Amino acid sequence: MDCSKISNLFRKCDWHPTQWFASQAAIREKKYVYLWAKYSLEAKRDPAKREAFKEKLAAYLEIEKTRPESLQVWFWDESGFSLRVIRRKTWGKKGSRKAVRGDRRKGRVNVMGAVRQSDKKRFVEFLDKGNAANFYKVLELFYQELVNEWVEAGNQAEDFAVKGAKIVIILDNASLHKTEECLKKIEAAMPNLHLEFLPEYSPDYNLIELVWHSAKEYVANRLFKSIEELESLLHQLLNEGKLIIKWGRKIKNKGDALIPV
Repeated sequence: MDCSKISNLFRKCDWHPTQWFASQAAIREKKYVYLWAKYSLEAKRDPAKREAFKEKLAAYLEIEKTRPESLQVWFWDESGFSLRVIRRKTWGKKGSRKAVRGDRRKGRVNVMGAVRQSDKKRFVEFLDKGNAANFYKVLELFYQELVNEWVEAGNQAEDFAVKGAKIVIILDNASLHKTEECLKKIEAAMPNLHLEFLPEYSPDYNLIELVWHSAKEYVANRLFKSIEELESLLHQLLNEGKLIIKWGRKIKNKGDALIPV
């Protein structure tokens, strides 16, 4: 658009360009900068439910801190990683934008897992599809890991459900987590496991979001030749300790800052 067209546009708005530039200068003097707005979930939330959940979570964490043998708090979620190259930033000369590859390649690795609040231990499984059946299968594997941990501490496996810690899992309201059949199976097979559902539109209360975010930052700007190559790296990051996470940081996730409790 040339200068004459810009002037005509301002004339139609009954606003002279000098007024616009003056207002911009005044705004900058007040230390404002022009930023993209962030999508927010605030309008969809129920503040009362969020406050009640926050109090309940704080109570769980206090018990876990003072009596870890009686209660464990885990944060659970699903995520996905694509073969498509994710470009965050790239070096380039000032004043010019560098062209980078943006291949829309097909291929995705789905993961499901949890992170424990007390020691940040992670449990992650890879799966072909996120559904209720796979949720239960992964939950069974997760529960067996806890039984193994119990046995390694010198206890009997058959005593875990009665004498072991109560396992509280914090997770969202996805339909695959709440099917009646699945909930009944969990209650029967894992009696000391309790699902605690987040308030609607509250991913900022789920600590594992920080794990997914950190992993996606790590794989950004990388080109993977195959699903197997991506999955191998993710396994190293999520299950073998290669991923270093700053647990005290705040991240922007799905519109809001994740604040680890």
